[in-house]
Amino acid sequence: MYKIDKEIPLIKNMIYFIKWSLASLTIGLVTGAVGTAFGHGVLRASAFFSAHPFMVLFLPVSGLIILGIYHLLREEKNRGTNMVIEAIYSDTEVSFTTLPAIFLGTILTHLAGGSAGREGAALQMGGSIGNQFARVFHLDEKDKKIAVMCGMSGTFAALFGTPLAAAVFSMEVISIGVMYYAALVPCLFSAFVGAYVSGNLGLVPEAFEIGTFPAFDLKGAVVIVVFGMFCAVASEFFCISLHRAEGLYKKYLPSPFKRIVSGGVLVAVMTLAVGTTRYNGSGISLIEECFAGNVKVWDFAVKILFTVVTLEAGFKGGEIVPTLAIGASFGAAVALLTGQPLGLMTACGMLGLFVGVTNCPISTLLLGFEMFGYRAMPYFALVIAVSFTLSGYYSLYASQKFVYSKTRTEYINRKTN
Repeated sequence: MYKIDKEIPLIKNMIYFIKWSLASLTIGLVTGAVGTAFGHGVLRASAFFSAHPFMVLFLPVSGLIILGIYHLLREEKNRGTNMVIEAIYSDTEVSFTTLPAIFLGTILTHLAGGSAGREGAALQMGGSIGNQFARVFHLDEKDKKIAVMCGMSGTFAALFGTPLAAAVFSMEVISIGVMYYAALVPCLFSAFVGAYVSGNLGLVPEAFEIGTFPAFDLKGAVVIVVFGMFCAVASEFFCISLHRAEGLYKKYLPSPFKRIVSGGVLVAVMTLAVGTTRYNGSGISLIEECFAGNVKVWDFAVKILFTVVTLEAGFKGGEIVPTLAIGASFGAAVALLTGQPLGLMTACGMLGLFVGVTNCPISTLLLGFEMFGYRAMPYFALVIAVSFTLSGYYSLYASQKFVYSKTRTEYINRKTN
């Protein structure tokens, strides 16, 4: 009897493993295909805008089309990534129509030069795919949550080519202080399958060469700790700017129609005023400029302005790549002013800002390894730890929960500021 009881958990675990291996393989294949199609669509839209920068004048029209699409698909109340996060810890559903809505909306935003990313859109599409998978196969409420996280990981990895970070991010971003380890195998399997599919269909993973930098020592540690403190401040500023802009838009332009048209006009005017399109789009090109040393000290602040105006007006996309672009330009500016290694500071700026606005230190560290390699690990670990600790309870996502305190070993269970 004792022997049978000891074997039962193993049998249950094997059944779980087999079930979710098959499920994550399926979700990974679907999210990989969808993510690849979406990635190529965004790249072509961005290339078209780069070749025809006058398209920014049509951004208000693009916004109206987006509103029309969301109205036809009955997605007017769609809350974006917040809705996907809530689907993990509550009974919120991620509708199937979220997928085509955010797919088309993001491409239209990039086509006309809105400052928005793509990975945030990937989380929404992946959440939608995972939710529909759970519905088709009649999964219970607990398994549905795993399927949603699995979908998020697969699409994120397909777009960005960072499967480890994608898998952990989906488990870590929901409730800070608690990891959904039950989803570890599904999220990892789905992420690697999604990245494999997209890689074989022509999407190139994001990776950057940080060049040479001094060996890690006490001086380098002090520099990075201080820099991490500034990254925390910049992270808070970005989050506060997003939330304040949302409030101002709703107060003075309560109509979504007026809001998105006004935002489109404002982005067009700002583009003409600065005389360049370096702040339009997701920000990948700005990141490349930073690593090449073509940076201005005000780049990060202007990118924040473009991103805030675009996203809070109602245009679609994500905040992740713009965040990385803001961090890259912030780090490059510091390197320019202080004489620190350009590549190292640019990379640390990207990671410092990312962790400060997402509150996901483990996935941020993995993201650093996958994009920049392992050589600068001590610098990455320090800037991530400091920025995470000092960035307070701000976040890109209003639905994110802080289960445990960042600075004390106590249960707090609160939402973001």
